Amino acid sequence: MSFEVKEKTEVRLVFLGAAGVGKTALIQRFLQDTFEPKHRRTVEELHRKEYEVGGVKVTINIMDTSGSYSFPAMRKLSIQSSDAFALVYAVDDPASLDAVKSLRDEILEVKEDKYTPIVVIGNKVDRHDERRVSSEDALSTVALEWNHSFLESSAKDNVNVREAFRELLQQANLPSRFSPALCRRRETIPKESPKRPPLNKNNSC
Repeated sequence: MSFEVKEKTEVRLVFLGAAGVGKTALIQRFLQDTFEPKHRRTVEELHRKEYEVGGVKVTINIMDTSGSYSFPAMRKLSIQSSDAFALVYAVDDPASLDAVKSLRDEILEVKEDKYTPIVVIGNKVDRHDERRVSSEDALSTVALEWNHSFLESSAKDNVNVREAFRELLQQANLPSRFSPALCRRRETIPKESPKRPPLNKNNSC
């Protein structure tokens, strides 16, 4: 007699944040290992990627949302149907961190669960001279006050992109034997820069 154990092999991730913080750039870097420096306005775009790991089909759905607040109904629907959230701000734009705080409040209100999987990403660390949000201040808020995972990244220089998605997949309860395997795939993950900005896995599995 055998028992079938059902594992979660499909996850839905949503990227939220103000306009121009690099949500689309992070997704494109992860999926295609490309970077487009020109900002392209996004309304809402769903990326679907299937992999086969150990004979099991794994599907990742990534929702790229608008940085505009003109689509509240669409945003609420995205929040309701998602397993984990990436809240993205730009380290050269303090207002974008304020937007993350508002989005977090909205997520917790819609999901009605203070333990909702959230990873906060401070993007554009390649802009060293323009930085206006310190790692320490962001880490204090995100990890200590909110108890979420926090990391800084650069879609342009491909810094911590893999780590961000690995953390999201693990928090979305994708079986751990799948998520590292996905992150090792060459078409998904390129070679990384040897220098890494802060990474805090306060709430990781």
